[in-house]
Amino acid sequence: MHPIVLASGSPRRKQLLEMLRIPFRVIPPDVDERVLPGEKPDAYVTRLSRAKAQAVVARVPGEVVLAADTTVVLDGKIFEKPTSPANAVEMLEQLQGKTHEVLTAVAVAENGRLEQALDRSRVTFRPNDRQTLEEYVATGEPLDKAGAYAIQGLGAPLIERVEGDFFGVMGLPLRLALDLLARFGRPYRFTR
Repeated sequence: MHPIVLASGSPRRKQLLEMLRIPFRVIPPDVDERVLPGEKPDAYVTRLSRAKAQAVVARVPGEVVLAADTTVVLDGKIFEKPTSPANAVEMLEQLQGKTHEVLTAVAVAENGRLEQALDRSRVTFRPNDRQTLEEYVATGEPLDKAGAYAIQGLGAPLIERVEGDFFGVMGLPLRLALDLLARFGRPYRFTR
């Protein structure tokens, strides 16, 4: 497989590509990630993944660029990355004992062409007391994550159930990403 460009600063997306031994280099995009007034969650993540891909592909003509954006949604409300530890605890309190959606939009671009796909997963939190949530936030892990938790990390014990793509909840639904890359002449092959 020819190398691709990952338009992301996310260590989790990098880790997932490394896990599959996909050759890539990282160019973090410079994109305003604020939600626009009245913007729906699916439109928000789709717009951001597209903007990230476009921002980077303009800098690397002829290269295939992979971008993604993830958000957590509860009752139509978008949960972005927490702004502080107190905000992280507040988010986690709202999620505990409930089922929410995790939306991850993936975009692949090359020159003037761009294709996208959207993954929807559902995550159910166990009921957790405030002390547990505060202890988790004190680890620092949730402070740079949409919804203030990492399903693959220390946040795993907070979760009761996942319906959908586990990797989508982590930030890069691999099946969708690989399908899009194949459309750009980058089919996945197992390597040593």
